Amino acid sequence: MATVWNNVSSVCLSNLNSNRIRTRPPAFTPISVSFTRRRLTIRAAETDANEAVKSQAPDKAPAASGSNVNQLLGIKGAAQETNKWKIRLQLTKPVTWPPLVWGVVCGAAASGNFHWNLEDVAKSIVCMMMSGPFLTGYTQTLNDWYDREIDAINEPYRPIPSGAISESEVITQIWLLLLGGLGLAGLLDIWLKQNGWVGNFALGASYISLPWWAGQALFGTLTPDIIVLTLLYSIAGLGIAIVNDFKSVEGDRAMGLQSLPVAFGAETAKWICVGAIDITQISIAGYLLGVGKPYYALALLALIIPQVVFQFQYFLKDPVKYDVKYQASAQPFLVLGLLVTALATSH
Repeated sequence: MATVWNNVSSVCLSNLNSNRIRTRPPAFTPISVSFTRRRLTIRAAETDANEAVKSQAPDKAPAASGSNVNQLLGIKGAAQETNKWKIRLQLTKPVTWPPLVWGVVCGAAASGNFHWNLEDVAKSIVCMMMSGPFLTGYTQTLNDWYDREIDAINEPYRPIPSGAISESEVITQIWLLLLGGLGLAGLLDIWLKQNGWVGNFALGASYISLPWWAGQALFGTLTPDIIVLTLLYSIAGLGIAIVNDFKSVEGDRAMGLQSLPVAFGAETAKWICVGAIDITQISIAGYLLGVGKPYYALALLALIIPQVVFQFQYFLKDPVKYDVKYQASAQPFLVLGLLVTALATSH
């Protein structure tokens, strides 16, 4: 009996153990295998991703292999530098200056009035310095400052993300370049004022064309026809600029500045002034009518009428005595006319 019981127990235990051995693998092995396969797949994907990132990552430029010329020009592949003046020059990206400098040369050549004398050479050099090293350098340094976090990933060897120049030093450079450029612009403005036509049109364009271009480019597309239209509208700005010249006739004459009141006399200049303002706006109204915008054209003409009234009431009577009162009365209508024209061209 004991033998039988032992045999039965042995068989039962044997069967139980064999059942456990048979049941455990199906219950756990697929999970283990599945998990292992997933883990292998994930690792493979990570490896592929890492390789892809490495292949797409921009080339880093170690100091040992960087170019000193590239560093001075401010282009990729520059050697790392510790000299602060070389770093400051690098931030201004001198490679971007030549088009601006060449533009000054072309403009001087196109004027037909450039002469190889000390004054004209000095003017051109100041204009080149303003356009290239100062104002272009200002924008390039400012651009690097705002791109410092991106550059820390893409080009960590650049001066700002690498810490070769401190944040306070960069900000100081930005301000000095901006103020230096504006200072040179002020000096050039003295020379510009020697020609009343050019100087006043430049002022008019800066008040009308440039802000318009900036606004339209910011929210849409700046088209060639709008550029031409706003430059023509800037002739009205020329007229507005002449208003301010009447109170400065004596000083301008003493300094040799050929403002229009000095060049033509007050009587002629005041008619040039109102003519530039009115004829320009009437011409724009005619343009709007021609392109199928009759309501905008009529609205612009309606805004011209009060300007003419204030011209006769104030400005043409005494441009020196009533210049402020005239501008306060008439200019709001000219500004509204600009908006009417802008709305007309947007539809």
